[in-house]
Amino acid sequence: MCAVELTTDKRTEAGVLVNDFVIIAATVNGSGSQTANNTLVRALFKMGIPVNGKNLFPSNIYGLPTWYTIRLSKDGYVARRPDYHVLAAMNAKTQAEDIEKLASGGVCIYPEEWKLKQTRTDITYISVPVRDMVKESGASPALKDYVANMVYVGAMAELLGIDLAEIKNALTYFLKGKAKAVDLNYFLVEKAAAHVREHFADAPRNFRAERMTATQGKVMIEGNAAAALGAIFGGVSVAAWYPITPSTSMIDALMDYAKELRVEPDGKTTLAIVQAEDELAAAGMIIGAGWMGARSLTATAGPGISLMSEFSGLAYFAEVPCVIWDIQRMGPSTGLPTRTSQGDVLKTYYLSHGDTRHVVLLPADMRECFEFGWRAHDLADHLQTPIFVLSDLDLGMNLWMTDPFEYPDQPLDRGKVVSFEDLEKFGTWGRYKDVDGDGITYRSLPGQGPAYFARGTGHTEYATYSERPDDWTKNLDRLARKHDTARHLVPQPISQIADEATCAIIAYGSSDAAIIEARDMLKAAGITTSYHRLRALPLGEATHEFMGLYERIYVVENNYLGQMAQLLKMEYPAFADRIISVSHCDGLPLTARWITDSILEKEQK
Repeated sequence: MCAVELTTDKRTEAGVLVNDFVIIAATVNGSGSQTANNTLVRALFKMGIPVNGKNLFPSNIYGLPTWYTIRLSKDGYVARRPDYHVLAAMNAKTQAEDIEKLASGGVCIYPEEWKLKQTRTDITYISVPVRDMVKESGASPALKDYVANMVYVGAMAELLGIDLAEIKNALTYFLKGKAKAVDLNYFLVEKAAAHVREHFADAPRNFRAERMTATQGKVMIEGNAAAALGAIFGGVSVAAWYPITPSTSMIDALMDYAKELRVEPDGKTTLAIVQAEDELAAAGMIIGAGWMGARSLTATAGPGISLMSEFSGLAYFAEVPCVIWDIQRMGPSTGLPTRTSQGDVLKTYYLSHGDTRHVVLLPADMRECFEFGWRAHDLADHLQTPIFVLSDLDLGMNLWMTDPFEYPDQPLDRGKVVSFEDLEKFGTWGRYKDVDGDGITYRSLPGQGPAYFARGTGHTEYATYSERPDDWTKNLDRLARKHDTARHLVPQPISQIADEATCAIIAYGSSDAAIIEARDMLKAAGITTSYHRLRALPLGEATHEFMGLYERIYVVENNYLGQMAQLLKMEYPAFADRIISVSHCDGLPLTARWITDSILEKEQK
């Protein structure tokens, strides 16, 4: 096995990293840095450079440190990197630590008035008179702190070769064409760029952004927005939620899209969005709506899922369709509300007491956030059950580059719905009677078909109350058949088989981006892997077949307990000794470097 440096850096002969480095803007939460950071991301994207933006922000509203990471990768990698090369050190409280972590040869941009001691000799310091420039701009006192961030945008544009025309176009986009606001912000961009040209003309230019064509035909979007758009296309008509980070922006996006895509000629929207008093009420509302025949959803996070446990059991046992998006964050308890994890896998799969198993979808990128946005409603109606979709903060609240979404290629699947006219087919219709042998029964909608009690208590095939052991066992047997039917209906896993592979990786969700890069790094180190990406629970035959191919299967996930590894061992006990958990949970997205190091260490034992 050869040793390799675990990095994707590719320098030119002059030692310059072109379109392959990381920028970090270290600012104060509430200082208006979002516009500055999004402007940089959009400008780089419009220059054709593959780029990804990740926001690390505190759970309070104002005053604590926030970091925004922008990764350029000409090879198209979009996972988080642990290192960074260009720093805008705009937070005095974290400045020393931020500079200490800057890669050797890096660039530090900081406000000249802070009189920073330049203690490192292996980096380049670029001082910019932020206070004087803001004063010269004529910004009102209320705007000074916000527009000050445009200074580091201008300095970076000059140092890195970012096209100023693209910066201005991005400002126009984010500021909705408001000329005065655009002019004010762009004034500071130009001032800072001119300052760097005049005073730091001889400074090393170790990093450069050059135009590419890699982003042609692509768009940038956040996962929560993609999910909301998918739900709109899936026919959602009722949404109830209680605000909680990091899911609120999904409902915000749903509201915005409804105003554009769900408006009748009289101006009324066809989508009812209700802010409930808490998560219990939100769950109750969408279950009631689902029972009435509406396509309904809620969006929440781990603490909200906890509160929805009993209602989820009711919908599962009464067999009422609804969709629950869990934008996962760090737990237990309140945990780290603005950090990411994949810690709700076991919780949602088995949510509620008793023998409950839910259908869970696991989107890995923007196209799947969109697709599962509409497909979840088809599955909910078809299977007559709650469908959980596990996104996370990294997918949901960060900007990702993606191919445009594909319009759903099938009509809405409403499942087995009977009307009064259909009853002749059945003879004696029973709400919980398995006619087709797949565990899925026929339901009626209120006022459109025969009446029944939607029971969370023990019941017979005909929805009448029963405590008889044989009725109870018969119902659970049928629900188990339905769960097995779901194995074939949910999005199937995607396998990438390498003929020379000696081991394999299983992963899911937002870890996919890091896995793609880690496999290349492992191959450079002499280890070829096959890859099996799970896209839903329950697991199926494809995963069983894949696991039979390899003696060592690394299950990579962003949680502490290795939850999917545990589930795989329970579902496929014959392969339990082949499963090696590779799990990590520190609130940050997984990196390819950590995955590579972890697998290399285990392979060398």
